[in-house]
Amino acid sequence: MREDQESEDSDGNTAQTVSLQSKRKGSSIIWQYFGFKKEDDAQSEVIYRTCGAKVLTSKGNTTNLFQHLKNHHKTVYDGCMAKIPTRPKAPQQASLKVMFENVTPYERTSKRHREITQAIAEYLAKDMLPFNSVSGSGFMKMVNVLDKRYSIPARTYFSQVAIPELYKKCKHEVMMEIQAAGFFAGTTDLWTSRASEPYQSLTVHFITEDFDIKARCLQTAYFPDDHTGENIAASLREGLSCWNLPEEKLVCITTDNASNMVKAAELNEWTRLQCFGHRLHLAIENALKEVDDKVSRATGLCRKLVGHFSHSSKKKIALAEAQRQLNLPEHCLIVECQTRWGSKEKMIQRVLEQAKAISKVLSGTPARTLIPTWQDMDVLESIHKALHPLLEFTDALSGEEYVSISYLKPVLHHLATSVLADDAEDTELTKSIKSKVQTYLENKYSCPITQELLDVASFLDPRFKTKYTNTDKIPIIKSRLKTEMLDILRQEKRSRTESAHGPQSAHSSGAKGKKSIGSLFKSSASASDVSSVSVQPEDVVEAEFCSYLLAPLIDGEDDPLKWWKEYKFNFPHLSKMARKYLCIPATSAASERLFSTGGNIVTCTRASLKPANVDMLVFLAKNL
Repeated sequence: MREDQESEDSDGNTAQTVSLQSKRKGSSIIWQYFGFKKEDDAQSEVIYRTCGAKVLTSKGNTTNLFQHLKNHHKTVYDGCMAKIPTRPKAPQQASLKVMFENVTPYERTSKRHREITQAIAEYLAKDMLPFNSVSGSGFMKMVNVLDKRYSIPARTYFSQVAIPELYKKCKHEVMMEIQAAGFFAGTTDLWTSRASEPYQSLTVHFITEDFDIKARCLQTAYFPDDHTGENIAASLREGLSCWNLPEEKLVCITTDNASNMVKAAELNEWTRLQCFGHRLHLAIENALKEVDDKVSRATGLCRKLVGHFSHSSKKKIALAEAQRQLNLPEHCLIVECQTRWGSKEKMIQRVLEQAKAISKVLSGTPARTLIPTWQDMDVLESIHKALHPLLEFTDALSGEEYVSISYLKPVLHHLATSVLADDAEDTELTKSIKSKVQTYLENKYSCPITQELLDVASFLDPRFKTKYTNTDKIPIIKSRLKTEMLDILRQEKRSRTESAHGPQSAHSSGAKGKKSIGSLFKSSASASDVSSVSVQPEDVVEAEFCSYLLAPLIDGEDDPLKWWKEYKFNFPHLSKMARKYLCIPATSAASERLFSTGGNIVTCTRASLKPANVDMLVFLAKNL
């Protein structure tokens, strides 16, 4: 074997390769690249195998060897380091204190325990779950995985302590919200639970100083008394009293058209708005009853048809197969609900959509008599054409998170001039239904008090103002609003005078002098501070009115509350009128939704809930 030979290292450098002896008992991977001459029995002189360079190092120390590769043979060094296996870090033994803390349950008074307990209480209330959910094995296992140190209290703790405390806290917050808002509107209705217990709902609606519209559930009160107007009126007064809400701050209450509700509002001398959804529903029902017998036959046939498919799983499967074969939407038939607005029209619409699939399934069966004839189809088409456009208006006016009262006047105008107007392509039946619906609505909304309320609301909406108001009614609206605005101005002035505690301040606030009306239009001069500008209250009010009417209408799709929020400093008193009237809901859907929530709480397995707990749980589910 030759002692020396030419080779090329992995860095591309040509060097002389030296035949060397390996290190005895060398376990490090670095010794694959270094060695010793044969005659060096003591193995004291380390030599790099490729280039023959000598590297100084102490016995057993390999640091200089690694450093030599890193400085002179970088590629070789990288390959060497890649061969070194990474060692997992040895787990550090936790201190006894840490180990003890990881297994010790939280103290009931600790912050962490209170936070988790409150979160569970909110979870039960918001998702309308029974109290015994916390004692379920699945729930307990989940909580244990999330935090082993947390010990779940018994269900009685949640039902008797946690939920009542949450209710008390939430009630206080809601009360502060409503009192800060000043004026508010309401809705109410009656409902019977699954346990055959009667309840009365009460919701309030208001607009904050930042022009955010809010809806809050006040109560779902147990109402075992007779549903007379007198009892309802007393219960509503008691409901407001329990919340320390003055009746004079209630702008309007929206209810259905039951005679006991009408009488209750009259006894309390409250302004009442008839629910548009109920009113339109009754208009449609009355119109269909007054037309010929063909309508009764066609709608009755639809109900039988839907019932036939609803009670047969085989027919449902056959209908779905027919829909696929005919490339029809795979929709189920809709059952009419007498108390649900628009459900009759939705039932008819679905039968018309699935007519071919229905005929295919029932043909050749004993139920073939349920297949609508062409005469029935003509009647259903006529009903559908008359009623379908009305559904959109009911849905649009049933929301709680946007202004709806000011839309009533434009909607009624649009119905009269467009939707319910005669069309050359309408059948006689369609024309008859439209005419009867329109006549009914005109009659029911002819009340002067209702008309004035709707005119005021539309006037305060920057999308409409006086657009849908009769010219002879505009002075009445302006007079009403000016009177209310002057009352607010005088009240503010009286409050400032009383708080000044001195005749000098009172004298300065009533200083004589008059400022030009034109200067009041400037946004920099706040008309809300009458004491800082020498003007009469009447001038301030007139200035706001003139400026508001001169401002252009905003787009019909814009949010009027955003506009008022932006310009409330330009119209400090008129904006308060907007907050007062635009909070009124056009329908009583808010109370209807409370009943749906109550139905999700008073289930078959919770039918024994006490009325006080029902009230508390519905309140939390809606307001948390």
